[in-house]
Amino acid sequence: MTDGTTDDDATDGDGTEPGETPDERRQVARVILLDPDDRLLLLHGHEPDDPSVTWWFTPGGGLEGDESHAQAALRELAEETGITDAELGPVLWRRHCAFPFAGRRWEQDEWYFLARVHRTGPAPGPRALTDLETRSLSGLRWWTSAELSAAHETVYPIRLAELLRTLLDEGPPGSPVVLAPEIVQGRGRLAHNRGTHG
Repeated sequence: MTDGTTDDDATDGDGTEPGETPDERRQVARVILLDPDDRLLLLHGHEPDDPSVTWWFTPGGGLEGDESHAQAALRELAEETGITDAELGPVLWRRHCAFPFAGRRWEQDEWYFLARVHRTGPAPGPRALTDLETRSLSGLRWWTSAELSAAHETVYPIRLAELLRTLLDEGPPGSPVVLAPEIVQGRGRLAHNRGTHG
């Protein structure tokens, strides 16, 4: 999620670029996909022009046309992982994030859906990637909560290990939890991330 963008990039306090309104942010649906063993599926990504800058993240992407967040979540999951039999559950979390990637700055409002599959095993693999995804995705993997907590690699959202533990311990929240914004200024440096608030 990082490129050569410097820490001097200006953003307003809410994470928008100067002159940008929240309505102009990219609307994104993401999937917290669990298997029968409560393992979480994450994608491994990297900068298209610098494969040494890597991170793990949840399947998902931008809404297309007039599709709903739920429709986008299932479509993106199928495109990026080949999984078409997931049962989509409730929205767990919502967050705003901003980050440099592939030579531009991205501003997104993200909805995270819980989803389940009823089999354990490797995901089929991507079936309809965009050119940018083809140049920036290097694989996928199922993670246990313990593995995610012990990971020394970059994972987005930053607090995903903690959020997953809470989800597995307490179940889905009664209504979506609004996560603090994650504003990445350059090479993985967070300018704003104050935890969870309701």
